[in-house]
Amino acid sequence: MCASPLLIRLIAVQVLIHASMTGMRMAAPLLVLRQGHSAIAAGALISLFALAPVFLSVPAGRFADRNTLQRPVAISIICAVTSAALAAAFPIFPVLCFSALMIGGAASSALIALQRHTGRMATNQTELRQVFSWLALSTAISSVIGPFLSGLVIDHANFRVAFALMATLPITSWFLVRHVPVSKAPKAKTETAKKQHFWDLLREAPLRRLLALNWLIASSWDVHTFVVPLLGHERDFSASVIGTILGVFAVAAAIIRLVLPLIAARLQEWAVIFSAMLMTATLYSIYPLLESPLAMGICSLLLGATLGSVQPMIMSSLHQITPEHRQGEALGLRMMSVTAAGALMPIVFGGAGQAIGLLGVFWGVGIMVAAGSRLAWRMQKRG
Repeated sequence: MCASPLLIRLIAVQVLIHASMTGMRMAAPLLVLRQGHSAIAAGALISLFALAPVFLSVPAGRFADRNTLQRPVAISIICAVTSAALAAAFPIFPVLCFSALMIGGAASSALIALQRHTGRMATNQTELRQVFSWLALSTAISSVIGPFLSGLVIDHANFRVAFALMATLPITSWFLVRHVPVSKAPKAKTETAKKQHFWDLLREAPLRRLLALNWLIASSWDVHTFVVPLLGHERDFSASVIGTILGVFAVAAAIIRLVLPLIAARLQEWAVIFSAMLMTATLYSIYPLLESPLAMGICSLLLGATLGSVQPMIMSSLHQITPEHRQGEALGLRMMSVTAAGALMPIVFGGAGQAIGLLGVFWGVGIMVAAGSRLAWRMQKRG
C-alpha cells in the first residue's frame, strides 16, 4: 500500500509540528550553556520538554475522542507557535523553561490527535499496520529536520531567528490540516466516555499487557541512546564515530518503517513484537562484548531495524483491543508511559551504570526484555 495523499498530508502536519519541538529542544539548551548556565540547568531544561506530556497525554487523548481532528491540532499549533515566539522575544532561562513545557505538551497532544484520526482511516488490520508504519516515519523525519534547520540558522544568524523559524513551522501545518475530512465517534459513545476514567481501561488485561510491552521497547530504545555514548567514551571512540553508531540505528528504524507497509498483509502483530523482543535480548547480550566501531555499528543497525518494527504493531494492536470511542484515551496512556520512561530511564541507567557497570546495564535490559517476550507470546490468544 502506498501512502494516500491524505495520509501524506497528515504525515507532513506531524513532521512540521514535531520538527518545531525538536529544533527548540536542540537550540534552547545550547543557548542556556552559552549564556553561562550550568550543565545541570541545561539538562533540567531538556527534561521539561518531556514533562508536560506525562500529565497532559491522557486528557489530550480524551479530548481527541470527543472532537474532530482540527480542534485539538489547532490548539496544539497555537501553543507551539506561542512557545517558540516567546523564546524568540525573550530568550532568557525562565521563559525558555516555560516554552519547553508548552511546546513539549503541544507536540505530544498533536501526535495523539493525528494517531487517533489515522486509526479511524483504516478499515481492517492490514491497513492499521500500514497507516501506522507510514505515520511512524514522521518522528524520524522531524528529528532530523528540526535540529538541522535550527543549527543552520544559529550558525548563520542567531538564536532569536532560529526560534522564530521554529514558530513558523506549525503555522504552515494548519494549511494542511484544516480541510482534512472530519471523522468523529458516535455521539452516544462520546457522552458515555465522559463519565469514565482511564483506570477503567487499565482493568483490561490485553491493554495492560500492551502498555507493558510498549514500556519495555521504549526502555530498550532509551538505553541504546543513553548508554552507547558512554560505552564509546570508555573505548576512546571519537564523537563522530559515536554519532555514526547512533545514526545507523535511526536510519535502520526509518527504513524498516518504509518496508513494513509493503508486507503488512503477511504480518501478525504478536509475532513481530515477540520476534523483535527475542532479537533485542540477543543483541543486547552481545553488544557490550563488541570492541570495534564496525561491529558495534552492525549491531546498532540490526537493533534499529528490530526496535523500529515494533511501534506500528503496538499502535495497530492498541486500536484493535480498545473501544472505538476511547482509542484517543488509550493513545494518551501509551504516550504518558513513553514520556515518563524517557524522563526516568536515563537517571536509572546512569545510576545502574555506576553500580554494576555498562556491561551489567546491557545484560540487565536484555534479560528484562527476554522475560517480557512472554507477554507478546500471549497476545496471540486474543485472536
